[in-house]
Amino acid sequence: MALSSSPNSDGINMPGKLRSLVQTQKLDIEINLKGHKKAYSTLDGIEGTAEITAAVNTHFDDIDIEFVGTSRTYVERLTTAAAASGRSEAFHQFLKLTQPGLQQHYPADCILKAGQTYKFPFLFVVPQQLLPRVCQHKTHNPAVRDAHLQLPPTLGDKGLGTGPDALDDMAPDMASVRYGIFARVSRTKTHDAETFKVSLASKAKRLRVTPAAAEQPPLDAGGAGSEYTMRKEKTLRKGVLKGKLGTLIMEASQPQSLHLQTFSNPEFRTTVMATVMLRFDPADEKAPPPRLGSLSTKMKVCTFFASTARHNFPSKTASLLDLSQGLHAEQINLSSRCVANVEWSKCDPAKPVTINRRDSALSLNAGDIPQPSATYGGKTFYTARVLVPITLPTKQTFVPTFHSCLISRRYQLKIELGLHSVVGQTLDLRVPIQISAEGSDGEQDSRQESEELADDVDDEVDDALDLFVARRTTRAQSDGAPRRARIGSQAPLYDAPPGYSPFATGLQGRQMSVPAY
Repeated sequence: MALSSSPNSDGINMPGKLRSLVQTQKLDIEINLKGHKKAYSTLDGIEGTAEITAAVNTHFDDIDIEFVGTSRTYVERLTTAAAASGRSEAFHQFLKLTQPGLQQHYPADCILKAGQTYKFPFLFVVPQQLLPRVCQHKTHNPAVRDAHLQLPPTLGDKGLGTGPDALDDMAPDMASVRYGIFARVSRTKTHDAETFKVSLASKAKRLRVTPAAAEQPPLDAGGAGSEYTMRKEKTLRKGVLKGKLGTLIMEASQPQSLHLQTFSNPEFRTTVMATVMLRFDPADEKAPPPRLGSLSTKMKVCTFFASTARHNFPSKTASLLDLSQGLHAEQINLSSRCVANVEWSKCDPAKPVTINRRDSALSLNAGDIPQPSATYGGKTFYTARVLVPITLPTKQTFVPTFHSCLISRRYQLKIELGLHSVVGQTLDLRVPIQISAEGSDGEQDSRQESEELADDVDDEVDDALDLFVARRTTRAQSDGAPRRARIGSQAPLYDAPPGYSPFATGLQGRQMSVPAY
């Protein structure tokens, strides 16, 4: 039976909780940033000081200041098998940069004198990518590992900003990516020939990081079982119980990525064009092409999360079949417009293809024409092209497309076309679309300072361990060793290199430690 680290499970941790309350009153840590910004990007400098004030003379051994990035997930499944039900959790510390040279700022004899404030400077730079040791698990191909070694953006950190500055990045509670400056004062103790660190005080200041993300090559969205629909055919009829009018074909390709200008122009929204190709194969020469109605676009925001390291890029099918994976999706309306004035061009297979320009209709090349339907008899057909502008709304906060070991964010564009001449007939496509992001310019740091943030309360937390350190679990002692020694022996986790800390939770809430990958 595993012992829970929850303060409500038993009284084992109560003395430690009381002691931490007393120590919190003895040491006060404030983390102050120079030129605090709303968001940091790749190669941005994060500079500031950690100010420590002691209420009474306090002896310490180490002061650590770190720039930490973590991701946390949990997956809940209800199945007919009791052993497979419950919640599985995972914690991944993918980034930890430690400020060197703090020893030269230590006071004499490593004693913080009462009433005196000590300042410890720090400077971190947001890296371009992660170290290879961060992604140590097996992957199906090198592209997956390369994606996992890219810095993920802040996601699901609802504590950043309040009111109009609150972030709505459409992330579920089951997945979060957090960054922050973590400061800790500790002492070294020895018990039963075992040395470990005891934290005297700690503080964290959370930051928003949106790394630069370049546009990736288009996805190979074809094939059976694909989540995307790049082409659709529909048989049109003259009416109920009447003959066929013909076959309408709708095609689209993946548009360019939507580029976020988070730093140079936060209010600007990039617009890209999605191209919709139409083809009508009439049942007979006299059948006219259908009259187009409205064309609407929607954005589907997909957040994939898992309690085990993912070996491949996520998919909807895998999230349904694998109990360790989950999917959260939200759909946002983008726009709706009338395309009734788009004219069809009559095409003869024996002649070059041209199309008259009117509104969104443009000239066509032969290679742009959709392939004919199965019912096409090699006679006259009609073509049209519609350009659909895509712009992100301003009410939500969008993050770049990314894939990490535990969490992924992906976007899908839904294009729905309605027809005037045929009641209730619509065609829709589901096309992949990416969101990329620019990097910030270091020369603009002074103009990027955030005065809107509450700045002092909302992004600081006293219980820093809950954000940047994996939740602790302890096993029952079978060798008679003191329980406090067993708990304290886990302190070296603070200094462990980035890695995975998955936990599986049973039906009764007991936590069982699982070996790291």
